Amino acid sequence: MHRFIIVGGGAGGLELATRLGDRFGSTDSKTPPRAQVTLVDRYPTHIWKPLLHEVAAGSMDPFTQELEYAAQALWHGFEFQQGDLIGLDRANKRIKIGALRDEEAGEVLPERELEYDTLVIAIGSTTHYFGVEGAQEYAIALDTVSQAELFRKRLIAACMGAEHYAPELVAAGIDEEGEGENENVDPVPRIQVAIVGAGATGVELSAELRNTAQVLSAYGLHKLNPKHDIGIVLIEAGPRILPALQERVSNATAKLLTKLGVKILTGETVSQVTRDSIRTASGKTIRADLTVWAAGIKAPAILSKLDGLPTNRLGQLIVRRMLQTETDDNIFALGDCAACPWPGNERGVPPRAQAAHQQASFLFKSFQRLLEGKPLPDYTYRDFGSLVSLGHYSAVGSLMGGLIGGNMLIEGLFARFMYMSLYRLHIAALHGYARMVLDTVAHWLRRSTAPRVKLH
Repeated sequence: MHRFIIVGGGAGGLELATRLGDRFGSTDSKTPPRAQVTLVDRYPTHIWKPLLHEVAAGSMDPFTQELEYAAQALWHGFEFQQGDLIGLDRANKRIKIGALRDEEAGEVLPERELEYDTLVIAIGSTTHYFGVEGAQEYAIALDTVSQAELFRKRLIAACMGAEHYAPELVAAGIDEEGEGENENVDPVPRIQVAIVGAGATGVELSAELRNTAQVLSAYGLHKLNPKHDIGIVLIEAGPRILPALQERVSNATAKLLTKLGVKILTGETVSQVTRDSIRTASGKTIRADLTVWAAGIKAPAILSKLDGLPTNRLGQLIVRRMLQTETDDNIFALGDCAACPWPGNERGVPPRAQAAHQQASFLFKSFQRLLEGKPLPDYTYRDFGSLVSLGHYSAVGSLMGGLIGGNMLIEGLFARFMYMSLYRLHIAALHGYARMVLDTVAHWLRRSTAPRVKLH
């Protein structure tokens, strides 16, 4: 029986494990499986990573959106093993998984070794701090649900306590309603959130936080004026926000953020992060009661230690057009951790959710050919454009490629609908369209009977 092991339960890895389990696995004892499919991940649950900015802002409860890997494995005919990838033995086709520990129970599972015939590495990316002093210590990244929840709790705590600093701000020209008493004095926010990095995560979080400020004020958790008392600063080292997207998408987004009261600083490289401020290379000091680091990503360090598999300068595994690693035909990689060529483009396939989804679908078809002894095809990335959510206010982006025969700037309700459909397609890939529709209805019912922001 052919043994597939997929390491990494992100969007691409989980979709691939689900489809392979559906096709080759077994969900009952009467039907023998045609192949053994195993998913390995360090966490017990999955959440779609593009949603983490909503978790951080409190507009999404992660516990209603998480999917338990063990349950998904039971439903779709694959196995799940929890733990970190810590080693690879290519000669004997084995991976080593680290021990699983609990703060209270101690060691739950020991180190283990699993044997494979085909290995897929899909462990995604991690935050790149670029060696900036204090960044890792004082800034919060948004790689995991726990990090997003930490930021949300600190934001609510800051909002609840900020009204006690009113006397200092009145002296600076701000009255208790958040309006300037002195017209010559700019409003001084009682809380300032600084977001380093104006890529998709930073931009989406800045818009979502403006909605959070209004909701928290409406529920009476504090006396802050959401327009004046909660400042949001978006800091980008490049000349414009959303540097990976088209300039017209960047310009349209900047205008919308400015209307929401988000202050945008471009051309400012962060040189130091402290507990309550950010310093830039140009000499500016920016007040920051809360700092979010969304300035870049890199591949996990373990990839450079995997028995000689070649990596690039960002630590990504170098793969060929078939998504096979350069030195081992039995090992594949997909998603953010793979440096995949994109013919006709100077850069490789971009680290986007749509790329991971495409690669998972591609490998599913490739592995069917593999089991039939047929040659593997080449992967070609299809760029359907990019969309950036600005919360319930709007969305902006571009549609391109075969979808419309060119590229077109879209924004507003239509763009918002297209953005929301991306997540629904991910749900459909994991559960089928019938359950996706039920999940959509359940989500709407929850939003109609619960506050729009998690308040605790």
